[in-house]
Amino acid sequence: MIERTQTGVRISTSLLKVLKALAEKKDMSLGDLLEGIVLHAFEGRQPFSNDTLSVIEKLKDIYDCRLTSADSHLHPDQDE
Repeated sequence: MIERTQTGVRISTSLLKVLKALAEKKDMSLGDLLEGIVLHAFEGRQPFSNDTLSVIEKLKDIYDCRLTSADSHLHPDQDE
């Protein structure tokens, strides 16, 4: 049994929209999607197939999400 905790996190609005849409498309909760992504990353593994990456690109266009991995280390004061 896995113990889970309800949490609140700050995340880019456009990125959240992409993640929620992807979770819905995969018929899973947002939490399950995020947990899977992080567990794959911790093991240095790619969390998505090429087909899913294509879906993500389409969703990023739909929700105008222009963030890249280079944006992941911006200081919190820079996003206001």
